[in-house]
Amino acid sequence: MTRYTELIDSEAGGYGVTFPDLPGCTAMGDTLDTALHNAADSLRDYVVDAREHGETIAQPRSLELLRNDPEMREALAGGVSFATVALVLSTGRPVKANLSLDEGILAAIDAEAVRRRLTRSALIELMAREMLVDVA
Repeated sequence: MTRYTELIDSEAGGYGVTFPDLPGCTAMGDTLDTALHNAADSLRDYVVDAREHGETIAQPRSLELLRNDPEMREALAGGVSFATVALVLSTGRPVKANLSLDEGILAAIDAEAVRRRLTRSALIELMAREMLVDVA
């Protein structure tokens, strides 16, 4: 899975996120969690749009390369922090997956799926999407 480094800058009342390897790809949020979720959406939308226009998408640099970048050093010295976010792209093509789960966990998943009026598969996909945008 491809992960991009994101720079997080906080101002009074909000957080801003930029991607040093993808100029123009940004996100914001009132809370850090919101900003990080918005950054995952922004990353996905940026890549999809670039592909639709035939543009080349820069591969993410390693954290070591970024740490040695003078602009990154300056940003970190100025109080910016960084994290990584997974690039999760939907293909629109479902595939079957055989999973083995604890019986109690499966019962809880099924109950939650019924409560949300989703299929088991839709709920598992939703949970996976949420987990994949967590900061690593």
